[in-house]
Amino acid sequence: MAKEKQMIVIKKIIVQGGGHHGGSWKVALADFMTAMMAFFLVMWLLGQSEETKKAIADYFSTPSVIEYNFQNYGVELTLEKLFLDLLNEPLRAFQSFLDPIDTTPNLLDTGSAKVVITTMADQLGDIAKNVQVSPDGFNFDIPDNILFIRGTSIPTPEYLKVMSKIKTITTGLQDAEIRVTSAMFTQSVQSQTEVDAKRVASQRLDMVKNKIQAGLEHNSTTVIGNINVRDKQGEVDPNKLIGFIKISITQKAIKSDGSSIRKLDDLFDNAGKNDVYEDYLQQITDKKKKAQ
Repeated sequence: MAKEKQMIVIKKIIVQGGGHHGGSWKVALADFMTAMMAFFLVMWLLGQSEETKKAIADYFSTPSVIEYNFQNYGVELTLEKLFLDLLNEPLRAFQSFLDPIDTTPNLLDTGSAKVVITTMADQLGDIAKNVQVSPDGFNFDIPDNILFIRGTSIPTPEYLKVMSKIKTITTGLQDAEIRVTSAMFTQSVQSQTEVDAKRVASQRLDMVKNKIQAGLEHNSTTVIGNINVRDKQGEVDPNKLIGFIKISITQKAIKSDGSSIRKLDDLFDNAGKNDVYEDYLQQITDKKKKAQ
């Protein structure tokens, strides 16, 4: 009888991972390392001086320049500003990518006329009249009947609200001169005399000038003022006797540290035109309506 062939059985042992639990130890290790890093960071912070703690807190509590620009100026203006920064001050531009932004930025130091225009439109809207932007600064008028009761230096209910908006524009200014002009007509005061008109104009000037001065953060910015009283004989229409508070902001010739100033530039060479301001004002108004 023929001998049966021996059956050969080949076993293949396949080593498999632990299923969906196979990599869980990596997650646990990452969590542990993160916790250890946080612990040592806290221990390091506790050993630092109060000045260092404050500096670190300020860094993490304020957005970067890039983040601030995108949030406040939008993509178009941010890209234009970055282009101007890289063109004029490339080293400073790269450094600003990481530096936290001051909570009250210096508008004159942005280097962009459009940033000034859109900030003015966002803060003051159609309250500001005759807005003009030049390479050296900008100026605007506030009708006196918005700030003061007609013919007096008594503030209106809107006075504090408007001055608060002006403060957001002037507070962060550095190495600048703010000129405030209080202008009104003789016929707007009850007595219709030049003496009374000058007295009221001076009182208005002091109130506005002192309010702006009190809100400044930098001693390198000065506030000066003057009055302008005119006689408009024969005019009785109140709407034609409205004066104004003119605020003119210009950069000083040289910064306090001796460096040269940064001019307000514009890629499309249309700075200073009222239609540019009106365009941005309309855009901001449209965005607010859509948000509602």
